[in-house]
Amino acid sequence: MPGTKTLVIVESPTKMKSIAGYLGDGYEVLSSVGHIRDLAEPKNLPAELKKGAFGKFAVDVENDFEPYYVVSDNKKKTVAELKRALKNADELLLATDEDREGEAIAWHLLQVLQPKVPVKRMVFHEITKDAILAAKDNTRDLDVALVDAQETRRILDRIYGYEISPVLWRKVGPSLSAGRVQSAATRLIVERERERLAFTAAEYWGLTAQAAPDADSTHFEARLVRLDGERVATGRDFDDTGKLTSKAVPLDEQSAQTIAAALAAPGASVVVSKVESKPYSRRPAAPFTTSTLQQEAARKLRFSARQTMSVAQSLYENGYITYMRTDSPSLSSQAIKAARDQATALYGAETIPDKPRLYAGKNKSAQEAHEAIRPSGDTFRTPSSLSGSLRGQDFKLYELIWKRTVASQMADAKGSTATVTIEADAAGKRAELTASGTVITFRGFLHAYEEGQDEERNAADNAAREAKLPPLTEGQSLILTDVDAKGHETSPPPRYTEASLVKTLEELGIGRPSTYAQTIATITDRGYVTARGQALIPSWIAFSVVRLLEEHFNDLVQYDFTAEMELDLDRIAGGEQDRTAWLKSFYYGGDDHRGLRTVVDNLGEIDAREINSLRLSDTVTIRIGKYGPYLEVTDATAPAQADGEPAVPRRINIPEDLAPDELTLAKAQELIDAPVLTDRVIGVNPENGKEIVAKDGRFGPYVTELEPEVAEEPAVDLATGEVTDAPKKKAPAKKKAAAVKPRTASLFKSMSLDSIDLDTALKLLSLPRVVGADPESGEEITAQNGRFGPYLKKGTDSRSLENEDQIFEIELPGALEIFAQPKYGNRRASSALKEFEADPVSGKPIKLKDGRFGPYVTDGVTNATIPKAESVEEVDFDRAVQLLADKRAKGPAAPRKKAPAKKAPAKKAAVKKPAAKKPTAAAAKKTAASAKTGVSTATAKKPAAKKPVAKPAE
Repeated sequence: MPGTKTLVIVESPTKMKSIAGYLGDGYEVLSSVGHIRDLAEPKNLPAELKKGAFGKFAVDVENDFEPYYVVSDNKKKTVAELKRALKNADELLLATDEDREGEAIAWHLLQVLQPKVPVKRMVFHEITKDAILAAKDNTRDLDVALVDAQETRRILDRIYGYEISPVLWRKVGPSLSAGRVQSAATRLIVERERERLAFTAAEYWGLTAQAAPDADSTHFEARLVRLDGERVATGRDFDDTGKLTSKAVPLDEQSAQTIAAALAAPGASVVVSKVESKPYSRRPAAPFTTSTLQQEAARKLRFSARQTMSVAQSLYENGYITYMRTDSPSLSSQAIKAARDQATALYGAETIPDKPRLYAGKNKSAQEAHEAIRPSGDTFRTPSSLSGSLRGQDFKLYELIWKRTVASQMADAKGSTATVTIEADAAGKRAELTASGTVITFRGFLHAYEEGQDEERNAADNAAREAKLPPLTEGQSLILTDVDAKGHETSPPPRYTEASLVKTLEELGIGRPSTYAQTIATITDRGYVTARGQALIPSWIAFSVVRLLEEHFNDLVQYDFTAEMELDLDRIAGGEQDRTAWLKSFYYGGDDHRGLRTVVDNLGEIDAREINSLRLSDTVTIRIGKYGPYLEVTDATAPAQADGEPAVPRRINIPEDLAPDELTLAKAQELIDAPVLTDRVIGVNPENGKEIVAKDGRFGPYVTELEPEVAEEPAVDLATGEVTDAPKKKAPAKKKAAAVKPRTASLFKSMSLDSIDLDTALKLLSLPRVVGADPESGEEITAQNGRFGPYLKKGTDSRSLENEDQIFEIELPGALEIFAQPKYGNRRASSALKEFEADPVSGKPIKLKDGRFGPYVTDGVTNATIPKAESVEEVDFDRAVQLLADKRAKGPAAPRKKAPAKKAPAKKAAVKKPAAKKPTAAAAKKTAASAKTGVSTATAKKPAAKKPVAKPAE
């Protein structure tokens, strides 16, 4: 029997309390906590499906691309709770987010819960009382076209990743992945680095001077722009090979210095030849979309894209802003009124235009259903009014959104731009200098906000910045001081930042802005890209991956092709394109597409060594090896090996902090010519006669004790008793003895590879050092160096030491004193990378530490890992509080399930039982979920955990 309540299901637990309060009695609000099910991992499919059509992708590509979904283990409890609540409900409202993913989550809930009560879709763009009540009264049906688009995207990404990633594993390296958007993003970054590698700087000279009507007047800066009517070359006049591409005249040092000396000479004739004034007007930027919010938060707040979306999600769920995944810059009429009213109240009625400003986006996808990102409600809350409830990054991002929204409805900034041209005689040539300055007479939207800018090339060209010009007239004499001739070099294309990468991806139509944060996080986590400040630098392995994709999957990494896929998904979302027909064309070919299956089946031979190589010269090649990049140097003059083979090429490790564009041939030669510090024989261990060698390894410098080579027993001719040249073959041993592993020890941080001596090396090799025995338990106490630093060990108990020197210095009384303290009592402040004030929730001090799995923040109760896209330096108190709050909201991680203990095999029965019938193909397909038919999916238990296999990104 149906109950008497309406069950409302939202995505996030954070929304539940607010929405329940707005709806009141008669409604029960629960959360799905995001997706409740997903495509199964092929290795976890039921046995009867592993060898069938679903076995490769968990998608039946031969039967309309039917997906096989499973409810994840950590969501089974959630599903059970939702089913129990549904039994007491007389209506179900699916209130997931109004985008493709939210629509798909609602569809999955419908398929799994199988409700027998009326079901409606409830959507809202902000979590305010008015918005929630309006959404409750204006429900709609599930949008199947949106579901189709999202499911097509999910299937497409699965097939793309699972077909191409294994090729990368075999030819480049393990744990790599390919993805529809991530591969295009990686290619953009690699192509920019290639441009920087190929770039040749051009040198040019310029000249600036301080000008004024007289010595007592205000000076302004002017820049030399023409000589005898011909324009002086600047950085823009040279291409990336250093060649001049225009008719401009380049100045060399001597010419520039001669002109500078002539202009600075006493009595030089300098007059104003022209004064121009033009009106200046500047419009405000449109309200934020997902993309522009990520860009501006990166420029102004130094937030990563992932950080921006995390903070925006929190603001949305707590009712401060509207939905943060949108492609539309438009505002509702209520929001326009709120912005205009607030601008009037704060900055004056003259700061708003007569008519409201309307903004329209270029993208006509489903995301256009949302407004721009703005403060929630019909009356915006000012940042100052929220200073008590919002803090840290939440406050900074809200303030940015508020300023942009209010400014978008304000009047243009107005003024005038004056440009003055100055003529002077310079060593027989007519030199022209110019200066310009803008005077803002009406600030308009600038009262509230000014948009940030990305890095520009050849910034030196803008040496004469906006100047404050005095009143000047044509023919007026001027004096020049501080005449400065300066040399410049053209600059290479700037590396992508997260902001500029997001902007480029959106301009090219690749992916969706709502996925960019995850895309950037993925290419960072995979090791394709690292951040140096704001710049994104590709790794050498990214060069190999992109090269393989370009040479063998060229269509799939073409920007136009990738963008066209996005448009096709939009057509599916609009009901204009059939999903099955589109997937068939993508996978099998058609509509001028070769088809992914055709490409994979006809790859031919891929030379892994060539893919992982980049030639710098005839003798120097960059190789991307298993343990990182290195230089391979061949020497044609080196003597051949004993067997006649060519000499073995030298290998030189490439420093990890060296960016690809910095590895020029000159830099490579510098590395080649550097003194070789590895394999330096320090001496001989007097106790056993073994050589001690210092080396530089993958994990840093270390010393090792070399095992002597065992000479083979010479062969003896039994007939004559003479010793032959060939060694005697030994009879095979019954059991192969284990190879002796040489002793090794890492150098302390205070030690240097080129100066370590034999005594120090022997002390390192003797570790762990026995400090003494505990007089009470008799257990031996040792001092040793470990992965996480120096420590003491007594049985299974351990304590950290303050520094590495204590390993050799600490005596038994000091060790006993440390063990007498509580487990963590002896930790000094220095064990934390940073320390902050007390957390506002727990009241305990927050520390930033470096742990086994990377840096994290903790208040002693909750630990929160710092995302890889963020650096330790970026984390301040406010970000630490946010990370801990996010971790608490997620709740404790689900415990790992232990593999069931293996049982002894049961004895076979004497009488044979009839064989169980194999499931038919029809039965197998019945268990699969069809996006069109809505068949329920399996929730079968996964098999015991196995060694993890690298998973392709999708």
